[in-house]
Amino acid sequence: MSAICIDRIEVVDVRDDEPAGDDTAFIALHAAGETGWYGPVSAAIASYADKVLAPTVIGADATDHEALLQRLLGSALASSDPHAPWAMGAIDCAAWDLHGRLDGHPVADLLTPKTARRTVPAYASWLTKELTDSVETDVLSEVLAGSWAFTKWGLRCRSPHSPTEAARTLAQAVEHAAEETGVRIAADAVGTWTPSLTLAFAERVNPSALIWLEDPLPRHDLPVYGQLAATPVPVAVGERLSLREDPATVLDTIRPVALTLDVVGCGGLTRTLDVLAAARARKVPVYPHGRSLIPGIHLAAAFPQAVPATEYRLQWEPARQRIYDHAWLPEHGHLRLPESPGLGTTPRRASCREHP
Repeated sequence: MSAICIDRIEVVDVRDDEPAGDDTAFIALHAAGETGWYGPVSAAIASYADKVLAPTVIGADATDHEALLQRLLGSALASSDPHAPWAMGAIDCAAWDLHGRLDGHPVADLLTPKTARRTVPAYASWLTKELTDSVETDVLSEVLAGSWAFTKWGLRCRSPHSPTEAARTLAQAVEHAAEETGVRIAADAVGTWTPSLTLAFAERVNPSALIWLEDPLPRHDLPVYGQLAATPVPVAVGERLSLREDPATVLDTIRPVALTLDVVGCGGLTRTLDVLAAARARKVPVYPHGRSLIPGIHLAAAFPQAVPATEYRLQWEPARQRIYDHAWLPEHGHLRLPESPGLGTTPRRASCREHP
């Protein structure tokens, strides 16, 4: 495909479709009479993409993703704004959607020379249901009946007690939930633990109850994670991977059982392919984070051996799907890849209006 230059970037808001508080902004890239979309993202991310990154994007070839990545990466690395990698990732994903539309294929088929699988396994997460709050048995049973690959629950630290006492409480909550369900579960600490609590938990929990413990620390504290890697506790990280971190170093130090990468948050699909290569070289499976569900589905469809399943967030995703032309709804724990070109991130245009 010859160079097709992006001639305009636009922010479109679908605020009227969604309850207050939800992300409602979409990034639109225009080229050759076609539009590529990505969203929803927050107003702050959309504003950064429009006001800061737009000059970098205009004139770029919509189908040369590596060249676009280098343009965006230089600008994003020069900024300390936390919205920069997300804005970069949203633009990158919109470019992939545009490329797919221009080429007439789903993005998954552009990512791999092989035939992408048409259905993708998903695991269910419900992080507002806390294991320490004794998740109701009927809720556990209902979720488990959904034929998901597995389930993940919240395990935030809210205890005012010492790390030792808090670790005991958290370990007991995990073991109780595993006993109630009869299966191993994943737990997400959502970055709310301290190093001392994390290491105390590792001493007390029965690791056979866990599929993984995800993101106990608010950042990739490599010395602490290195100590944790010496214990039997299975750990997952990746949602917080920054543009400045070397994926190989993170993987080699933490030695996670899974990389829960956020496709948009880490800088977009193009950078994700580089991270995926590092993970595959170390035989670390990637489970895309649910905030970037749709590009995660395409990644899992294109690389089924390396990306076994993607996250489906039960507390947010069903409502979010109302803003798309195509609703991504699970069927027996799987998500189906549509045959339409692009990513499948087009908002319902009838109710769209330009972002002020």
